[in-house]
Amino acid sequence: MLNVKTSTPTTGSAEAETFNTIVIGAGFSGLYALHRLRDQMGVSARVFDIAGDVGGTWYWNRYPGARCDIESIHYSYSFSESLQQEWRWTERFAAQPEILRYLNHVADRFDLRKDIQFNTRITSLVWDEKTRLWQVSTKDGLIARAKFLIAGTGNLSVAKKPEFKGLENFKGEIYSTGSWPHEGVDFTGKRVGVIGVGASGIQVITEIAKEAAHLTVFQRTPNYAAPIGNAPMDAETERQVKAHYAEIRTKSRNSFGGLPYDQMQPSALAISAEERRRVYDERYAQGGFRLIFDSFADLLLNKEANDTVAEYIRGKIRERVTDPQIADILSPKDYPYGTKRPPLETNYYETYNRDNVTLVDIKVSPIERITEQSICTTSGEYKLDAIVLAIGFDAMTGPLMQLGIVGRNGEKLADRWANGPLTYLGITTHGFPNLFFITGPQSPGVFYNMPLAIEDHVDFATDAIQYLRDHDLDLIEPTLEAETQWVAHVYELAQHTLLPGTDSWYTGANIPGKPRSCMVYLGGAPAYRKVCAEVVDDGYTGFTLDRTVATEGIGAD
Repeated sequence: MLNVKTSTPTTGSAEAETFNTIVIGAGFSGLYALHRLRDQMGVSARVFDIAGDVGGTWYWNRYPGARCDIESIHYSYSFSESLQQEWRWTERFAAQPEILRYLNHVADRFDLRKDIQFNTRITSLVWDEKTRLWQVSTKDGLIARAKFLIAGTGNLSVAKKPEFKGLENFKGEIYSTGSWPHEGVDFTGKRVGVIGVGASGIQVITEIAKEAAHLTVFQRTPNYAAPIGNAPMDAETERQVKAHYAEIRTKSRNSFGGLPYDQMQPSALAISAEERRRVYDERYAQGGFRLIFDSFADLLLNKEANDTVAEYIRGKIRERVTDPQIADILSPKDYPYGTKRPPLETNYYETYNRDNVTLVDIKVSPIERITEQSICTTSGEYKLDAIVLAIGFDAMTGPLMQLGIVGRNGEKLADRWANGPLTYLGITTHGFPNLFFITGPQSPGVFYNMPLAIEDHVDFATDAIQYLRDHDLDLIEPTLEAETQWVAHVYELAQHTLLPGTDSWYTGANIPGKPRSCMVYLGGAPAYRKVCAEVVDDGYTGFTLDRTVATEGIGAD
């Protein structure tokens, strides 16, 4: 049994309450959506979350080393100038506790908790064609109805299920990075095994190695990791940012990844090897995502160009790891850089120079079984006191599938998406009226600065709700034709990149049995925002808008 803290749902009311809009999730998406709906539009809204408090991803991901990979001054809300000015970040890249404090501050500042129901597990969201309302049920029964649903469940909130034979027999401690105990864990003097070297694994490995008597890392696929470049927040930098926040936000929204980078060059192949090395050295030293998003525009488009940066990172690994054999095991060779989420790190590679760290290549020597006190691979047995699972997430679609969403004619979302997600703009899906996804599949969400992406999507959803109110309408649903064209467009864009050839959570390939599909819009944030604006300006082209007759009294409070 995993040593993961979970919440106990509260008992639902016998008589369902009715709201204009119900929001699922109290993270970045849910907090902003509630503020928009309740405080700016004056409609009745309620947020439900399984957690015990606000925070979303940052409520659950409390593992040692958990830190955002986007700079703090950018990984924040832009909707309130006074909020931007009053909050002070202490680090260039905020750690989990500080991000959680920020979200708690937002909840307190706008008095959001009074309309959030915590410790509530959603079991189904069912469209009632007769009333033309969504019915929301929990483990304890029906608790609410609403005209509109906004799903702010996050892209990385459902951990991948472990499939290691014998895991249930392990007598030591078992933890998951995606659901870490809130009271923390002390690994002092213990033999710890970490399975997985994705973004979470890299962060937790670096920290546990400092504490454990011995750390054994079980790596299947090595990652291209670059320095994060964290440091205390510089007072002058903060002053300059706050003086020009509006311009910075505009610049961010007009960039591919939602960050105000401006040094991107057309091609890694158009300059000399010496100049290319200079660019890589500079971006590598600057930290963050500059190596991938602020160097050369063809790194994700051209394999030859990508080879230059991939070899650059492999060279850095060889420089930083003293044992050549270990450096080789840590060096990715089978996929292009950036086609998996590029992790950021602080002294990750140096961790393998420690005497108390062992690296096991489970692609060469797979895990056969887990016993009461060890992990056994084909090449040996490793006795452990604790196991940490950093094996990734059922990304993008996983959180939505857990909600039990049922649309028109009793069609389950899980059935309709059995071969991969089908969306219009990554925000809506045909057959499920008045349902909006925030940073959903086939949007640029995970390739974009997430808080800005969230604001864009929440604004789209709430603006649509306001448009319907203003025009005496109650129902919005994408047409099948618009959805089909959007999905084809997303796939066409992806085929011009290197991403489809790599097994990653971007394509669902990390989950056994999950259909391989394109789940990310790769045309860049500016192009995507332009499309969405044109849809709105044309009176919501691609959508069917309708008037219902059974929703009197479900509007403004």
